[in-house]
Amino acid sequence: MEAINLLATEPALLAAIALILGATIGSFLNVVCLRLPRMMQQEWKAQCCELLETPLEPAEPFNLAFPPSRCPQCGHSIRAWENIPVISYMLLRGRCAGCQTSISMRYPLVETACGLLSAVVAWHFGPTWQCAAALGLTWALLTLSIIDFDTQLLPDDITLPLLWAGLLLALGDIFVPLRDAVIGAAAGYLILWCVYWLFKLATGREGMGYGDFKLLAALGAWMGWQAIPQIILLSSMTGALFGIAMIIFRGRDRQIPMPFGPYLATAGWISLLWGSEISAWYAGVSGLAP
Repeated sequence: MEAINLLATEPALLAAIALILGATIGSFLNVVCLRLPRMMQQEWKAQCCELLETPLEPAEPFNLAFPPSRCPQCGHSIRAWENIPVISYMLLRGRCAGCQTSISMRYPLVETACGLLSAVVAWHFGPTWQCAAALGLTWALLTLSIIDFDTQLLPDDITLPLLWAGLLLALGDIFVPLRDAVIGAAAGYLILWCVYWLFKLATGREGMGYGDFKLLAALGAWMGWQAIPQIILLSSMTGALFGIAMIIFRGRDRQIPMPFGPYLATAGWISLLWGSEISAWYAGVSGLAP
């Protein structure tokens, strides 16, 4: 209890702890983002072989824990001191200790982003159950965003547990009452499901994937049905601005599909922390405030 009281009176200390914890978690998220899509592909391949009754080629076990992290170029095993978030990258000067091959900047960037986002969450919520839950949601949304950006996949292994976690948290009114969470989950899924089918009937093409439906359903379970319009609006604005910027500055082909998951995740995270303030601001500028 004394520790909780100390963290409550020293928000900077709590934010610093969250920063370090978040950076450490970010190191693990790098592994998840790289390995989970490949694990999904292996699972699909196994299912196809089973369906077609063809033998599956034997392969080395591959999961989040095995094989241990190593350099893809020379096979150098990553030692403990080489795996310290951000610091190891700086000490190694961005190069493999074995073959001096450049290490992608993505690793320290993800670790830094995860640490900073965690610190913001801790500063906002303080030492509460809301903070603990919001940290878990933040890490999951960051992981989903990266995987979707890389592969245009939103794994069920993350979206569905996120949905159930939101509903279970609602049993204790951590963020919203259970009734609002259930309606939010259903509304989040059905709204994008309807958009998907309207777009497909009108154009004959698929405008988004089912993972987007599940992600918005999960966000609805965490924040209630009242947050759904705000999340959709913020994600649409963010996606539109990013898409226009990509077309203008990088000459991106408009026909190349863009993942929607990162924008949903960004909008959901913003709504979790500042949704009430955004709604109050909008009501004030639009003249809807009482």
